Amino acid sequence: MINLLVLKETVDSEKRVALVPDEIKKYLDLGFKVTIEKDAGIEAGFLNEDYRKQNADITQNVKKSVRESDIIIKIQKPELNIIKEMKAGTILMGLLSPKKNSSENTFYNKKKISAFALENIPRITRAQDKDVLSSQSNLSGYKAVLDAAHEYSKSFPMMMTAAGTVTPAKVLVLGAGVAGLQAIATAKRLGAIVSAYDVRLAAKEEVESLGAKFIVFDEEVLKKSQTEGGYAKEMSADYKKKQEKALEEAIPENDIIICTALIPNKTAPRLIPKKIIEKMKPESVIVDLAVETGGNAELSEVDKIVKYKGVKIIGYSNYPSRIAGDSSTLFSKNVFNFIKILVDNESKKIKINLEDEIIVKTLISHQGKLMNL
Repeated sequence: MINLLVLKETVDSEKRVALVPDEIKKYLDLGFKVTIEKDAGIEAGFLNEDYRKQNADITQNVKKSVRESDIIIKIQKPELNIIKEMKAGTILMGLLSPKKNSSENTFYNKKKISAFALENIPRITRAQDKDVLSSQSNLSGYKAVLDAAHEYSKSFPMMMTAAGTVTPAKVLVLGAGVAGLQAIATAKRLGAIVSAYDVRLAAKEEVESLGAKFIVFDEEVLKKSQTEGGYAKEMSADYKKKQEKALEEAIPENDIIICTALIPNKTAPRLIPKKIIEKMKPESVIVDLAVETGGNAELSEVDKIVKYKGVKIIGYSNYPSRIAGDSSTLFSKNVFNFIKILVDNESKKIKINLEDEIIVKTLISHQGKLMNL
């Protein structure tokens, strides 16, 4: 029997849980024993009793449960005192941020823990149902538009009344990845006029399929701006100058700017300098989903709404946690799909196949060796 433990999140802003009750039966069918730390799901709307009804155990003795577990799952990295309790060979998975957490990496290695950083799951077809970043980004894009609508002093759709016509809001989405595309779709559903910009020309067709206008100013450069993994490359200094000029014209024409532009493992590109914000209309709103990695907007601050010359700049961190119930459900499904490839169908035992691309690219520590750092 494989012992699976789900730990409660300890970061104040983290309301998600790594396993929801509806997914437990899948683990039991694989021969797992499932244990949940007491109140692990309560912030996401899942009670201890909900887990008990699905035949999971609830534990208050966390350190003992950690020592007895074969697989431990968590959204954010565990604390060092928890890592120290893990036995050699324990499998740990979550959003471990390995490039930021060298102390934890050292302990994974020292304790011979097999640690999987789920944010490193490759963008390949076979990994789509395991891709936690995509599922969480989808909800982030949706919630970002709702936050913008809440802070914006006018309506999103056009309205025709006896007193006159209300014009629709104009929304510009910067970055047309998973979060950006969902932001486009949500803004369109709310009745806004939507346009989008991305350095990847490949995003043009997706943007236009959602009924938005795609902004292009250097098509030849854009053809070469995407990595093999589907992410945006860092652009040249010359391109950045052209980009800033184009955005300096486009941004002030819009009422809402949703920033989603990220470069993996690097500081977010600065797309909206202060001088552009100064040209925006009063009551305009910027939502900066990249605020935790430096921000796309110059004046954005983590977990604050900055007001500058009538413009509101929203810098909430951890957007998936702001819609914790659904984020937890999708994360939980992704994790189960990942764990399935670690379990041998015949023996029902854990088997880490180092020839599997998904496993190899996600592992950061295994058998006393650090990887992918």
